[in-house]
Amino acid sequence: MSTDSRHTAIPVDETPVPETLTLTGTGVDGVEMPRIGLGTWPLRGAEARDAVEQALRIGYRHVDTAQNYGNEDAVGEGIAAAIHAGVLDRDQLFVTTKVNREHHGDARTVRAAVECRLRVLGLEHVDLVLVHWPNPDQDRYLETAWSLSELAEDGRIRAWGVSNFTPAHLDRLAGAGLRAPVDQIEVGPLRQSPAWQEGVRAHGAAITAYSPLGRADQDLGALEPVAAAAARTGRTPAQVVLRWHLQSGRAAVPKSVDPARQAQNLDVFSFALTAEEMAAIDALDTGEGPRRHPDEFGH
Repeated sequence: MSTDSRHTAIPVDETPVPETLTLTGTGVDGVEMPRIGLGTWPLRGAEARDAVEQALRIGYRHVDTAQNYGNEDAVGEGIAAAIHAGVLDRDQLFVTTKVNREHHGDARTVRAAVECRLRVLGLEHVDLVLVHWPNPDQDRYLETAWSLSELAEDGRIRAWGVSNFTPAHLDRLAGAGLRAPVDQIEVGPLRQSPAWQEGVRAHGAAITAYSPLGRADQDLGALEPVAAAAARTGRTPAQVVLRWHLQSGRAAVPKSVDPARQAQNLDVFSFALTAEEMAAIDALDTGEGPRRHPDEFGH
């Protein structure tokens, strides 16, 4: 696949890319999702609570959690603390969570799962609920997606989507008349899965990248195209990679508990990479694909 089909590179003198992605699909029409969110896996307890409150004070307006992370309670406490302190109002925040396989099923089952997520988070509504993994062995992801889309139409949640769904899974949704607004998948400099991304976009779904900076022990500065772009722009390697995600049309949910790094990860809208820099980072893809494939893993 040619590089041009992955993104439209932004010349360095143009206006930065928009800070939100518009989610549109079955039951969802024009919900704005902030392009940079705070990832919270594998944070727990006080560490998760403090990281969320701190991030909201810094300026984050999107927090990503999940039932399986075991931290929705702490994430909710961090949100409540920030709201109580007057940092922001609830309607200024976008909260994403995800449901596990034991809550796949009909509308009653999925509604109960969403209501449980709300209780644990301590929120009256959630902005985005994702089917965390398709779990094809269970074969209830289609029914679950339908149920979530109905909740979105009813206004119980603002938007729904999927995570770790391959183009084949999205094909099945489409065959039943469902269009997912967003698919959250693993995308980083070395694991880009370009054909997977192309398939997601062909279905009209936005892409959110998890593990957007690669593995925690990966030295982004050792990647020559990233280091070169960082030197030219005066930014950190992580900022360069997040900017690459944005210019490639994706959202991203990097995790950090360090306030300086949180601030850096959010400060990626005021500079741009050249077409040559974008292509050089594209070329880093190893072809390995995601660390866990949804046909073999799920929960």
